[in-house]
Amino acid sequence: MSTHHAPTDLPHDPVRRSLVMAAGLGAIAAVQGTAAAQGTAAARARGALGARLQGVQHFGITVQNMDRAYAFYTEVLGGTEIMRDGDFQGDVIHNTLLLNEEIDARQRGVNPVSLGVPDLRGGAQRLDVRFIQFDNVVIELLQYRDRSQPQGSGNSFAPPQAFTSPAFPKSMHVCFYVREDVDFNEFVRDLEAEAARRGMHNVKANRIVASNSEQDRRQAPLDTLTNRITSGKSDGWSLIYAKGPEGEQLEFVQVRGRAKRVFGEALKARGRA
Repeated sequence: MSTHHAPTDLPHDPVRRSLVMAAGLGAIAAVQGTAAAQGTAAARARGALGARLQGVQHFGITVQNMDRAYAFYTEVLGGTEIMRDGDFQGDVIHNTLLLNEEIDARQRGVNPVSLGVPDLRGGAQRLDVRFIQFDNVVIELLQYRDRSQPQGSGNSFAPPQAFTSPAFPKSMHVCFYVREDVDFNEFVRDLEAEAARRGMHNVKANRIVASNSEQDRRQAPLDTLTNRITSGKSDGWSLIYAKGPEGEQLEFVQVRGRAKRVFGEALKARGRA
């Protein structure tokens, strides 16, 4: 067991003596605090997986036509390009993105191309990406193309999936948050109109009433463009599903009232935890 002795060379002046001692104690506390912070950071780095995350960085959408998708997310929905890169090829990127699918193809005894695996390894196909910033999320657009195809407007390596229903397992969607002071019905109407003006006629939002034809869907009343939930924990939640220009599944929501409180309280609870 060790004991601590006061320094023998402290000034005789009581004021200076107390200042020197305080400085010494402060230095010790600083060192201890730094060590504690480092210990906390190290513990967090080794802790539960959730504690090692800092949120969702982006959602990715593989597209058939990069320029068309880019125009939709920047010019129609108003996102801002962060960066673009492309012509990715080679062994490392191929394995990084496609290794599991390639192994699956071998186990099935089929050509990897039949499972949608491009040859980035040999460079027959290339990958281009563009990142688009919205207020609270980043969207990454990806296009796989043959090396002979131009970036942006070139043909895609593979056709889009035939089935687009969001009910299929493994289906995903991107949800956009509509401001509370915006009329939701008008937003959906204007979204379809602006997309159509740009030739994106496949941008279509659902309605909350049954439609027997595309004409019925288009002619449905304005107030059928929003599903407003007014009971239960989702009270205050408004939503509609829509297809983007690449056939991707989109959702648009407003969150008010009880639903907003539920999400807000959950966020605060997670912060405290």
